[in-house]
Amino acid sequence: MLEALTALLRPTRVVHAHCDLPCGVYDPAQARIEAESVQKIQEKFNDAEKQKKPSETVEDFKSRCLIIKEERANLVKEHLWVLWTDYFKPEHVDTYPQLHEVFWNATKEAGNAKKSTDPAQGQKLLDLIGVIDKVFWETKKS
Repeated sequence: MLEALTALLRPTRVVHAHCDLPCGVYDPAQARIEAESVQKIQEKFNDAEKQKKPSETVEDFKSRCLIIKEERANLVKEHLWVLWTDYFKPEHVDTYPQLHEVFWNATKEAGNAKKSTDPAQGQKLLDLIGVIDKVFWETKKS
């Protein structure tokens, strides 16, 4: 009896969205804010002696920077993937043929951010997100 009830109540289809509900709310600002955090952490990492609290060592501060930076860089990738897979449609790629390459480069750059402590690398990531942001808002107008 329990098996029959379980089979009856089991969903026939599972859907996923960035907020577990197809809400239709998209904005590259989420990726940009996380990327700004990545770049700021890269700056702080390189100035650890001045940035750390008196109660912590430079090594501890740098370790925390790396952990948080990697988390934020991963969030950038997630936010970009949501935009790419859920918001942008084939007609957007027709109008903006560079879009696929920009997303590819931006997600790769977010991955590079996990390995880099150079703020210039963080700026590259922000620049690519800026291109995506510009295209996103142009598509919202039409």
